[in-house]
Amino acid sequence: MVPEATLSRTDAGLVPDGEGWFVLNARDAPWFERDKFGSACIFEGEPRFPELGLNMRVLQPGQPNCMYHGESTQEDFLVLDGDCLLIVEGEERQLAQWDFLHCPPWTEHVFVGAGSGPCLILMVGTRRPDKQLRYPVEETALKHAAGVEEETSSAKEAYSRYARPEPRPYRQGDLH
Repeated sequence: MVPEATLSRTDAGLVPDGEGWFVLNARDAPWFERDKFGSACIFEGEPRFPELGLNMRVLQPGQPNCMYHGESTQEDFLVLDGDCLLIVEGEERQLAQWDFLHCPPWTEHVFVGAGSGPCLILMVGTRRPDKQLRYPVEETALKHAAGVEEETSSAKEAYSRYARPEPRPYRQGDLH
């Protein structure tokens, strides 16, 4: 039998303590916020999930979720609420509630909040110890303040001018 993980309280919310199955409501989980890149609900603690990364991201209009990039592992996305602009392989696409994006390895992409209110996106990606990243210079992403000005394979370099995300508890309005 797989044991149930214990949930421990932190200042930002409940986190699983160790391995095992658990149930955790997004309103009770820690949220992380970066002014530039919106806020994210993270369901994992330590150790991190070894095979799958999963979070929900809330973007305000004009706010990118990250820097335009491609990575060596698969990622998938589902817009749960609101509207956003997807920049994928240098092309702009408008997305709305229930639109799904599948990114095979090395698909270059970024999301930017659009419309008149917040956009909520479920983000899922595989994890491998040999994962690689690429942040290319892309004019369309730069036009939306979502790209790097010099190509790099280092996340540390791509985000060097931005503060680290700060943990916080759920705030009324993060979810509808």
